[in-house]
Amino acid sequence: MTQHPQTPAPSLIPAVFVGVGGPRQMDDVVWCGELEEWADAMPRPKAILVFSAHWLRYPLTTGATHPVALEYDYYGFPQHYYQVQYPAPPAPDLAGRLAGLLGDFVPIEGSQRGLDHGVFIGLKGMYPDADVPVLQASIPTLDPESLFELGRRLAPLRPEGVMVMGAGLLTHSQESPTANAEFDAWVAETLERGDVDALLRYQEIAPGVAQALPTQEHFVPLLVAYGAAYDGGAAVATGVSGFTTGGGSKRSLQFG
Repeated sequence: MTQHPQTPAPSLIPAVFVGVGGPRQMDDVVWCGELEEWADAMPRPKAILVFSAHWLRYPLTTGATHPVALEYDYYGFPQHYYQVQYPAPPAPDLAGRLAGLLGDFVPIEGSQRGLDHGVFIGLKGMYPDADVPVLQASIPTLDPESLFELGRRLAPLRPEGVMVMGAGLLTHSQESPTANAEFDAWVAETLERGDVDALLRYQEIAPGVAQALPTQEHFVPLLVAYGAAYDGGAAVATGVSGFTTGGGSKRSLQFG
């Protein structure tokens, strides 16, 4: 187990986009090690608010604010993947803070839903001790501008020690490694330029997008995270890069 010093959270926590694959990612020692090394290099959050590609629901809905079982929302895998545990503490105070920030922007409901695999697979890599409180919230729309604005409204959480996290995949296709690589490079370059307009029009103008992203839900959590760090610009760093054996992007990104 990694030993973490018990120090106060710093004044500003990065927002992040975490590349999360399927359950077998948990057996990928290299990928998990890269995620943990990246997390250790960042300021340690007091809590994490995470938007996963695997929970699309309007109105915006928060997960359980007390301990509940994980959502094993995958099918056809060996039984041991349905016995994975990630007992992160809940974050009930964060749910109340979220409602205060977004109440005039989008309706909010609570639920008893546990963390889904888009959340716990990435977090098992980053914070394997499950010792950071976590609140999951649903993605209420796929509209890029609305999600970017949602992130902007979450910016006050960062100086309070909260990490705003989007969990998905920069590409979500195993059929065209060339298109995946083109789209991955375009996103990295567009973020480096701080070209928000281009980023929000990714479906229209990005090379390889139709092949790399047959559907959009795995990409759009990035827009929430980037919005949370954007104030006329945002420093961007890649925490994990490279591609899976099937050619999918592993890129995880740090904003602010």
